[in-house]
Amino acid sequence: MSLNKLSSFFDKILLFFTSIAGILVICLMLLVSMEVVLRYFFGKPTSWVVEVSEYILLFIPFLVGAWVLREEGHVKMDMLLIQLSKKNRAMVIAVTSFFSALICAILTVFGVKTALYFYSVGYKTPTVLKLPKSALISVIFFGMFLLFIQLMRRGYSHLKEWKRLRASSE
Repeated sequence: MSLNKLSSFFDKILLFFTSIAGILVICLMLLVSMEVVLRYFFGKPTSWVVEVSEYILLFIPFLVGAWVLREEGHVKMDMLLIQLSKKNRAMVIAVTSFFSALICAILTVFGVKTALYFYSVGYKTPTVLKLPKSALISVIFFGMFLLFIQLMRRGYSHLKEWKRLRASSE
């Protein structure tokens, strides 16, 4: 499979998980609205909506983080970057992307180890729903893995841009 096809496939994966996150936002809105109605109009609050809402709020950033990076939508402190030439800016972004990818790779590895440990001991959350903790931890390392791939793509893209600008200035 060519690099372009892999890149296109990865973009589809990011779009799929972004759509899942959008559905989760709608579910969150409906759950919280339901809880408000049940609590204040019928005096019958649920015991699980707050917990499910917390899990949804955990899942959303990890499902969309790589897509937001692809769209260059993360908050940036670029006061110094805009002072640099295009060539130097491309190099700085490439280096920081590769460094950030390394951090995401480390978080992915430790996330997998933690999830496997929780799975092996059968640990469940000490809450009303008693969900397997390994399933909840899994979204963290999965999101970090997607972010790792996107950061590598971004770093590679800016490295190519730096090489192109360096060649044109020589």
